[in-house]
Amino acid sequence: MLDISAVRAICLDLDDTLWPVWPTIARAELALQGWLAPRAPGAAALVADSQARDALRQRVMDAHPDLHHDLSHQRQALIRLALHQCGEDTAHAPEAFEVFFAERNRVDFYEDALPALAQLAARFPVLAVSNGNADLARVGVAHLFAGSVSARDAGVAKPDGRIFAAAASRLGLAPAQVLHVGDDAALDVLGALGAGMQAVWVNRDGKSWSHEAQPHATVTHLGELCALLAGAASLKSP
Repeated sequence: MLDISAVRAICLDLDDTLWPVWPTIARAELALQGWLAPRAPGAAALVADSQARDALRQRVMDAHPDLHHDLSHQRQALIRLALHQCGEDTAHAPEAFEVFFAERNRVDFYEDALPALAQLAARFPVLAVSNGNADLARVGVAHLFAGSVSARDAGVAKPDGRIFAAAASRLGLAPAQVLHVGDDAALDVLGALGAGMQAVWVNRDGKSWSHEAQPHATVTHLGELCALLAGAASLKSP
């Protein structure tokens, strides 16, 4: 059971917690392909093919096993490798990545996300803790966060306890004083529990919980989280 009295700050996952990530990535992939097509058609065709793209990503990961957590590095290296493999100008890689990254940060929030985020930020310091590479300023919500800790910043990805420890340290709090909120049962909930934080599972899709350790609470949307933290007797839809 959630001990609301102990909560001094909130760590919040981003992708698939505030917005659905895969439609965003799909649009970014198309933007990248469209930009490359007139400049480097071979690379454009290569990154448009999902199997070829996965093979390129695997080559990048094999070459840099110490950077698996850094998704921006992976994407830039993948683009550069595609250009190189097709005999095209690798100098296109930085601008091509910027095209991808700009679209990656054009997200469509869940209906409940922004109202809930505003309510949470009015009561607690809210820190983004994400394995992804979304940029809060580009997304347009940096003013609602006390900061962020990404896998790239921490040098490790969730569920590694060190990223949660880095988040607690950034907030100047003990892990037990921090509530982590996220959609992924293993990465968010089990990771946070293992680091000594309380954890809320955002289960938008009615998934079954299949782990021995339990979240302190489960909500179907972030409006429920706000009501829970306010100590509401009943939960209303946002």
